[in-house]
Amino acid sequence: MQMVLSAGFILLVVLWGILAPDNMASIFNDVLASLNRNFGWLYLWVVLGLVVFAAFVAFSRYGNLKLGGEDEEPEFSAGSWFAMLFAAGMGIGLVFWGVAEPISHYVTAPPGIQSGTPEAANAAMRYVFFHWGLHPWAVYGIVALAIAFFQYRRNGDALISTATSALPWRAVRSMSGLFNGLAVVATAFGVAASLGMGALQINGGLQAVFGIDVNPRWQVAIIVVTTAIFVTSAVSGVEKGVKLLSNFNMVLAGLLALAVFIFGPTVAIIDTFSNTLGSYLNDFVRMSLRATPFRDSNWVGTWTIFYWAWWISWSPFVGLFIARVSRGRTIREFIVGTVLAPSLVAFLWFSIFGGSALTMQIWQHVPIAAAVKNEVATGLFAMFSAMPFGLAMSAVATLLVLVFFVTSGDSAVLVLGMMSSGGNPNPPNRVKIVWGVLVAGIAISLLLAGGLQAVQTATIVFALPLTAVIVLMVLSLWRAMREDWAAQQRHEREMRKRLREMAAR
Repeated sequence: MQMVLSAGFILLVVLWGILAPDNMASIFNDVLASLNRNFGWLYLWVVLGLVVFAAFVAFSRYGNLKLGGEDEEPEFSAGSWFAMLFAAGMGIGLVFWGVAEPISHYVTAPPGIQSGTPEAANAAMRYVFFHWGLHPWAVYGIVALAIAFFQYRRNGDALISTATSALPWRAVRSMSGLFNGLAVVATAFGVAASLGMGALQINGGLQAVFGIDVNPRWQVAIIVVTTAIFVTSAVSGVEKGVKLLSNFNMVLAGLLALAVFIFGPTVAIIDTFSNTLGSYLNDFVRMSLRATPFRDSNWVGTWTIFYWAWWISWSPFVGLFIARVSRGRTIREFIVGTVLAPSLVAFLWFSIFGGSALTMQIWQHVPIAAAVKNEVATGLFAMFSAMPFGLAMSAVATLLVLVFFVTSGDSAVLVLGMMSSGGNPNPPNRVKIVWGVLVAGIAISLLLAGGLQAVQTATIVFALPLTAVIVLMVLSLWRAMREDWAAQQRHEREMRKRLREMAAR
């Protein structure tokens, strides 16, 4: 029943976007303006709270608790585990925004900074660290930790509602079906946002390599073809499809980043990383809570609030997937692997691609900003065109986005299948196929209804109610960790007492 209701609602939105795209875009934009005006503060506080909670849990006494039995070993190696969680969590977004976001912030700087200046360039890099660093990975990590904790320590189902089961309130337990339904809808739209951007980026790559026009027809065709690929991969299982593709893509992404580092402005990249890391840490709290109550500016809503809503909407999907591949790890190891390590990789990625793009725009006058203004997805390829082996790097980047597209879609249909089949870790293939078609339909309808802006708007709209659910999950996890740690301490005391009694005999 839950799958039918969730899928039915999503199908109605898909048909709405296809049949009346202008009406859908207009209504979504009105809702978005209202949410940014009235609830932007909520996103800022909740996401910062998740960062603080993740740091506390990692370095507290609860960090030694294991996700599973005390003698269990992880199912996947550290390398494969990291590759899968990273590919599922951010792959397409990093490639899409690696050049486009720093350049966008440079051209249209945050409030209080003059655009097109060295200060704007520094702020651009600082904010991409902020938008892609500790905050998003804390959202993913804590949601994943809550799901994994109840699934592997308390033998619960792989569902969002299970992660609220430690709360004693009857009202919360009575809404378990609603929580799971919200998670399904938010996941479907969040993944569709990423797939929509992936289609734009692949289209931009095909233009750079083969001269193909950037237009909605090609983007729809890309979504259809890649959906067929990731659905095929999904039915082959995590151990085969997702693991192999994720490992391949991490190698490919590493080689592309290394090529840009070597053939690009190497010294400037190193300086960019050092300077930005310092300013990011220095302004961490200020950026985390920044709003603009006395300025007529929608910059924070367009960027920071959108990103926080995007990470929240993705969190059930990424959380369930990370939990699926994380059994046997301690909480401390889990937090380090899902928050600190990916953040560092994101910092390096943006330093290489964003630092190169800004350096080439400012000092070499490569028209990257003009390319981004014309079509966001082409900024990366405009940078490659001014570098040695640019055509080859454009081809590799297009392949990289394609495989990230497949791994994201692959992981998404697996998780949506799990959520809509009562937490079954291996949902039937027919369920995966249904969700693959629906997610592709959402991406297509949103692109037709207004391109990237419509995708962003839908993400923020459907993420808001899920924010309240995540807060309940944190409260439930905190209560459960305290209970399990106390029980473990009692068990250890009893064991020591028995050993002393045996020794006394």
